Amino acid sequence: MKINISEKNDVVIITLMGEMVGGPDASLLAEKLHDLIAENRKKVAVNMAEIRWMNSSGLGLLIGGLNTIRSAGGDLKLFALTEKPRHLLKITQLDKVFDICDTEEEVIEKFV
Repeated sequence: MKINISEKNDVVIITLMGEMVGGPDASLLAEKLHDLIAENRKKVAVNMAEIRWMNSSGLGLLIGGLNTIRSAGGDLKLFALTEKPRHLLKITQLDKVFDICDTEEEVIEKFV
């Protein structure tokens, strides 16, 4: 999995690319989130458009990220989910835990 970070309207956009299956990727995402918190950047939107596959470890990455940001007084929202991650979130009922948007514009509006 690759990670790209950008910012728009005071919202940090983390674009994830590839497969979310745990391993070394887990610590990379956690490190990025802790860095953002240290910089007091706590509005985080995760772009899932480039995620081809996600397993239970990938779900764990997202849950851990959500808990990390919320514990620091911020929020983490997901957008542009592809079919497989969207289905996995639905069957695990995590779609009720995460705020999920269709577009970048929609997710940014929710932070305002």
